[in-house]
Amino acid sequence: MSIEHYMQELGAAARVASRQLAASSTAQRNAALLATCDALDGARASLAQANAEDLARGRERGLDAALLDRLELTPVRIDGMLQGLRQVAALADPVGSISDVNRMPSGIQVGHMRVP
Repeated sequence: MSIEHYMQELGAAARVASRQLAASSTAQRNAALLATCDALDGARASLAQANAEDLARGRERGLDAALLDRLELTPVRIDGMLQGLRQVAALADPVGSISDVNRMPSGIQVGHMRVP
């Protein structure tokens, strides 16, 4: 499969996922975040192996040390990702909230509603 074909398929899948995400409930979005967290935590060994291969390939190709550092996926970095996912799932869902409400001279109220 060519990179162009792969990227087209990935983009199409992302468009479908974005529509599904926009129609999902808060509970569904939070469940997806926590499922991602569980999957990431459960895949630590395979992630470490794939990351070691990526780092070796990067060294072979002469990547700068700073780029290699950003590429390295350590247990501490994975823990940070897991913590971030859990924190986002625990946040109040802003979708549907209305802010900056102003009453117009005609009497109608106009505000900003958060939408996906």
